[in-house]
Amino acid sequence: MRGSEFAELKAFAAVVERASFARAAEHLGLSASALSQTIRQLETRLGTRLLNRTTRSVAPTSTGAQLYGRIAPLFRDMADAVNEASAMAGQTRGTLRINTLGMAAWQVIGPRLGRFHRTHPEVTLDIVVDNGLSDIVAGRFDAGIRVGGKLEKDMIAVRLTPDVKMVAVASPDYLERRGKPRSPADLHGHACINWRLQGDGSAYRWEFEKKGKRIEVAVEGPLVTNHSDTGVAAALQGLGIVYAFDRERVDALLAQERLVEVLADWSIARPGLFLYHPSRRHFPAALRAFIDCMLEKDP
Repeated sequence: MRGSEFAELKAFAAVVERASFARAAEHLGLSASALSQTIRQLETRLGTRLLNRTTRSVAPTSTGAQLYGRIAPLFRDMADAVNEASAMAGQTRGTLRINTLGMAAWQVIGPRLGRFHRTHPEVTLDIVVDNGLSDIVAGRFDAGIRVGGKLEKDMIAVRLTPDVKMVAVASPDYLERRGKPRSPADLHGHACINWRLQGDGSAYRWEFEKKGKRIEVAVEGPLVTNHSDTGVAAALQGLGIVYAFDRERVDALLAQERLVEVLADWSIARPGLFLYHPSRRHFPAALRAFIDCMLEKDP
């Protein structure tokens, strides 16, 4: 294979993975026009259209998808081989793509970015915040971070945080107006700020447990959201009770007495955060370094 043919295939793979000529061109260090010309040359050489392009999107044709499916593992193997050679030479370098929940980006990754860069300056981190539970293999990510109950199958998982006890909280002025619920059943008489579940889009049924008795409550209120900051902000402004899982932020607000906990003896624990990645024969040195950094207790 000539060098130009390899460059064409690499450019094609970059466009498919990023679903964008602009993002692919930036990644490859090319102009958008040069990248478009490279793709046209590849399509002319193969005698078939590989990409369907509109003003807003780009996606592979059936032939393009088949070609990408064959060449993508080869590019991954080459990248692994280069990373392995660098590791043997005592070097950790390359680009590491991580798909993560926003909560994990703020709690776990963000505080450790400086330390990781100082230790591994030749590694470029490509962090994508995604609360939609995307397929990390299809998205060409090296790893993902999710709560324990949302891990993809056939993955190697590494626990990053312990399980977290949820906490039902409201502002002091809301509780002064409406009173405190004494049991989960009392929530039917309260305004509740609920979560929109990823995946099927349904609203979360609040789960509680006490002395072995587990119950679920379908709550109603003025707001449903899939963003934890929005839910907590609504509670702070007196809109109602929120059942929160981002304990680091909520605990600070409880200490400041800006929020008050209710139903403490009914609250359940939710799985903590896990990093997960596909099983690979050649484990990327950059991913091992990233995992080690995320597991360090002090950011």
